[in-house]
Amino acid sequence: MTISGKPTDPQNPLGDLEEWDDFVKERYPEPADAQSLVGTNSDKKKKEFRNYEADARPSVREFYRLNHQGQTLGFVRQKRDEFLGLNRREMSVWEAAEFLNKVVDDSDPDTDLSQLAHLLQTSEQIRSEGHPRWFILAGFIHDLGKVLCLFGEPQWAVVGDTFPVGCAFSDKIVFPQFFDDNPDKQNAELQTPLGIYEEGCGLDNVLMSWGHDEYIYHVAKDYLPIEALYMLRYHSCYSWFRDNEYGHLTNEQDREMLKWVRKFNRYDLYTKSAETPDVEALRPFYEDLIAEFFPPKLRW
Repeated sequence: MTISGKPTDPQNPLGDLEEWDDFVKERYPEPADAQSLVGTNSDKKKKEFRNYEADARPSVREFYRLNHQGQTLGFVRQKRDEFLGLNRREMSVWEAAEFLNKVVDDSDPDTDLSQLAHLLQTSEQIRSEGHPRWFILAGFIHDLGKVLCLFGEPQWAVVGDTFPVGCAFSDKIVFPQFFDDNPDKQNAELQTPLGIYEEGCGLDNVLMSWGHDEYIYHVAKDYLPIEALYMLRYHSCYSWFRDNEYGHLTNEQDREMLKWVRKFNRYDLYTKSAETPDVEALRPFYEDLIAEFFPPKLRW
C-alpha cells in the first residue's frame, strides 16, 4: 500500500511522506547541534544526502501551501477532539511499526528500506553511541505517529514543520507567505506574538499544529521520561529548536529540555543509509526494550 500523492488527490501532493523529510534535509544539511553525523554507513558523505534541486519541488511547495492554509486554531482543536481519545485501535509498539510498513516509500533515493527499517536505523545509531535505553526507544517510536495517514489523514496533517497556533506565525517557518491564506491570519487576536497565551506559559500549554509529532506524544506520554517526550513532541518544530523562535512562550522546563530536542535532531534526519538492518535479529532486543517501558498494548 502506497500512501502517495496523485494528480486526482489534491490533498496529498507529495509523492510520499518521505519527500518532506528530504526537503528538510536540503534546508538543514547540518544537525542542530552542529556535530557531524551522516548515518550508519561510515562511507557515506554528507553531500550524498543533498542530491535534490536547490529549489523545492512543486509538490513540496503545494504541500506547504496546504499545510499553512489548513493548520488553524480551529482545525487543531478539531483534530485533538477527533484523535486524542485514542480510540482508533489497540496495538503494541512493534505492531504499530509493522502497521506503518503499509506505507511504501516510492520517492526516496537514499534508500529503499521499509518504514520499520528506517526506525531501526535511527534507534540503532542512538544505541551504538551509548545513549540511555529510553533514548533508543524514543528513536524507534518517533515517527510512529505517521500511522495517522493510515487513518485517512491528508499528508499536510501528518508531516510538516510544526508550530504554535493561536498566535502570530513566525516568519522563520518555511514558506511563511503561505500563511496569508490561513483564516487565522485575518484574526487580529491571533496575530500578536502571544495571541491566546500568556508570556512564559510553557509549551505544554500551547497548541501545536496537528501531525504525527503531537499524536505519538499523546500515545506515549504516560510511559517515557520527559526528555523523550520532548523529543517526540517537538522534533519537527524547527522554528523553535533551530531558529530560536517562540522563546516568549517557553518556560524554564522548555529551556532545559531544548538541548535534548537538539540532540535528537542528529538522529532524526541524518541516519539514512543503504545498509539494511536485520529486523528479525534486532526484534528480541526491541521487544525487551519496549516491554521495559510500555504495556503489552497501547491505545492509538
